[in-house]
Amino acid sequence: MKKAMKLVSLVLAVVMLLGCLAACSSKSATTDSTASTDTASTDTAASDSSEASSDGGEIVIALISNTTGDYAQYGQPVRDGAMLYINQLNANGGINGKQVKVLEYDDKGDGVEAVNAYNLACDNGITAVFGATLTGPTIALADATYEDNMPQVTASATAAGVTMIDPDDANSEIRTNVFRACFIDPFQGEKMATFAYEELGAKTAAILYNTGIDYSVGLTEAFEEKAAELGLEVVAVESYADGAVDFTSQLTNIAAKTPDVLFVPDYYSVVALVATQADAAGVTATMLGADGWDTVLQVVEDASLLEGAYYCAGYSKNDTTEAVQSFIAAYEAKYESTPNMFAAQAYDAAAILFAALEQVDESLTVGSDEYKEAVIAALNATDMECVTGHVTYDELNNPEKSAAIIQIKDGAESFWGKY
Repeated sequence: MKKAMKLVSLVLAVVMLLGCLAACSSKSATTDSTASTDTASTDTAASDSSEASSDGGEIVIALISNTTGDYAQYGQPVRDGAMLYINQLNANGGINGKQVKVLEYDDKGDGVEAVNAYNLACDNGITAVFGATLTGPTIALADATYEDNMPQVTASATAAGVTMIDPDDANSEIRTNVFRACFIDPFQGEKMATFAYEELGAKTAAILYNTGIDYSVGLTEAFEEKAAELGLEVVAVESYADGAVDFTSQLTNIAAKTPDVLFVPDYYSVVALVATQADAAGVTATMLGADGWDTVLQVVEDASLLEGAYYCAGYSKNDTTEAVQSFIAAYEAKYESTPNMFAAQAYDAAAILFAALEQVDESLTVGSDEYKEAVIAALNATDMECVTGHVTYDELNNPEKSAAIIQIKDGAESFWGKY
């Protein structure tokens, strides 16, 4: 595979001539999703009513994320991480002299909005889709892109159902056009069960999970299965509906079982509430989580409530490798904030996508069936060093990579190590 780009301080000059117009199947859509265009090294927005195409020296992609709404704390860093890479790419000459033009859409964390945004982007001549951020909108988007065989890369949607039509069926049809930069829910659930058993010496575990989101359900199932395989006894499994804010009853039941560890596979805002109420309920277990915990210390009432907790992530800002530190320096210079895991994964996802685009034979017509197949084949062949680690893909289009284990210690996040 041609060396596409190093993902650290410099983005390489690039390759293939991507022809003219990128086509999806023609669709009409009405949407109030926010749309903008973004070029070169600035983050300037314009209405997407302006015609965009891959003619005239530009490569056009759609970037669909949730930059407003309840989980914008995930969506905004995804957007920013992707744009950092694209801006660097454009500053270094773009793709074979063509600049990358981004049509941005805010799906507000909603699947219908994500699909509407995609349909609108298709009408504006895109070559590929970057997004979405959350699992639900990403699956909805993947259903639409799969119909068109449109190359799609998500930075952060971890559910097995993103690439598999039916993740409960081992012989499920695969959405062959969809890839991700993050690891999947089963990987995280299995990883944390193994970590608890092998590294923490846990003998018993409890689980508190959200029945209303695929992310939490998938992690729970994977944790339980791996725990059973290892001999880690799950002594309590408690649940709550999405949107719940009172976990007193469930945590009281868990406290009575005195587990060694408590696995809470949900997003940071819920975890912050659970941590406060777990303390009040007398839970003494070491709390464990997954990548949804990222930024939890920004919202928890008292950081000491999570002292000694661990969670699985795609990246740690405390990783001292050159790739990580160069990325952090560039991000901080651009956005005046420290990048979280979602920003890092988005940076990698953008690099993976454009590394694939540059592999395509320039004689192919952009948007043709042959062109799309060539991009997808190049994505499948990914073998590159990224900020979050070395990335290759398995037969289900999931990345094969290690995880970063984050420990909350003395009121701050520390990098326990790769695992």
